[in-house]
Amino acid sequence: MNNKLYGNLIFELSKEGRRGYSLPKNRFGNYNIPDSVCRKEDAALPECDEMTVVRHYTNHSENNFGVNNGFYPLGSCTMKYNPVINEEVANKPEFTALHPMQPADTVKGALEVYERLQKCLSEISGLSRFTLNPFAGAHGELTGLMIIRAYHESRGDKKRVKVIIPDSAHGTNPASAAVCGLEVVEVKSTAQGYVDVNDLRGLLDDTVAAMMMTNPNTLGMFEQEIPEIAQLVHDCGGLMYYDGANLNPMLGASRPGDMGFDVMHINLHKTFSTPHGGGGPGAGPVGVREGLEQFLPGASNARSVADVKTVDFADADGGGISVGGYHGNFGVLLRALAYILTLGRENLKMVGPLATLNANYIKECLKDEYLLPIEGLCKHEFVFDGLRDKSTGVTTMDVAKRLLDYGYHAPTIYFPLLFHESLMIEPTENESKDTIDGFVAVMRKIAEEARNNPDVVKSAPHNTPIGRVDDVLAAKHPVVKYKDIEA
Repeated sequence: MNNKLYGNLIFELSKEGRRGYSLPKNRFGNYNIPDSVCRKEDAALPECDEMTVVRHYTNHSENNFGVNNGFYPLGSCTMKYNPVINEEVANKPEFTALHPMQPADTVKGALEVYERLQKCLSEISGLSRFTLNPFAGAHGELTGLMIIRAYHESRGDKKRVKVIIPDSAHGTNPASAAVCGLEVVEVKSTAQGYVDVNDLRGLLDDTVAAMMMTNPNTLGMFEQEIPEIAQLVHDCGGLMYYDGANLNPMLGASRPGDMGFDVMHINLHKTFSTPHGGGGPGAGPVGVREGLEQFLPGASNARSVADVKTVDFADADGGGISVGGYHGNFGVLLRALAYILTLGRENLKMVGPLATLNANYIKECLKDEYLLPIEGLCKHEFVFDGLRDKSTGVTTMDVAKRLLDYGYHAPTIYFPLLFHESLMIEPTENESKDTIDGFVAVMRKIAEEARNNPDVVKSAPHNTPIGRVDDVLAAKHPVVKYKDIEA
């Protein structure tokens, strides 16, 4: 491989006078362009021939890591392979050529997709009705909390301004509550990683609007006291909110609505087939139990294709809640419905058990080399507290960097904050035993290197185009222009 083409910036490959195109002779005459819209100087663009451009970006694209070219055990994010057939469905011109301002009776097919997906999600979750408008998980959280607040205010109960959130929760939970104008109250976890029910009792009063829970929690453990927790919160007049970010292991095993949850969001881009990462695309549908449907955004009012004439396709407002234009991120919704219909009822029930099996297999294979702070059956993910042998001085960051040399993306590191050297692993349900065994072998090899040759781990990565970067400096002083690099 030509290292010059592989490692340099496109500006460094520029040669004055080179072109990647040729234009036919001008047959239209010359026209004066107003000075007000003309540049004072030529745009600072690289001058390269087509082959140089193609090779440059193709070579750089090979530096990107994704589930299509390797194992991606990123905990709490469910980075799993999504079938290509779902992409083909979402890209059909019958869907992509729709305009959100079309008359409602011309988009009956799109509304049927919307309605069928809502029914599927209701069945999967055990809830009554969904809105598909929210564009991401955090957007769904905000929508769900707005619904909860609207519910309390509709009864004149405006003093309920507190949301109870476990100390192991995803960071978006307290952020969403704060954006909604609610006060965050933290409930502690037990040494086993579950919500401390005794601590919770002391936090409950008539100012509590809701309790947010992720289940399985961020440690990958199934919360065992949910019936009692739900009863306590309901008895004080609050509602239960289910963060559906970790829904994978629940599919086919249990339903939030049956546990006593009133409102939940689902990260479609994690559980139901959308390429995930890089900031999008996403969708965070919000479901509610029976009796709360009237607080959903107005675009949920189309109960069937027969109702289409009563629905303003451009109106997503209802109950005082506005969560975005039209009917949400429609391409993501299409992928989700295709995924669910392809698997069917029986195969969808296999997702949860397989996700749980894969995670527990890795945990048991590695717990003699990596410190497992909480024993017991995990669900889709689990957390190590770094290497078991702390005398080597090798950190979780070092392990993550060394994994890059072996062709694996690193798991989530230093989250959750409950442990100093957290390393969170989630294999997802669709990885084969061969792939998982390969990852286990590399993790064990890194542990062996840490004992016998720790410097090779501490100085990793060695086989990537660049070594370790100063993450803090890059965040505080980002270089976003070529001229800044020269300076």
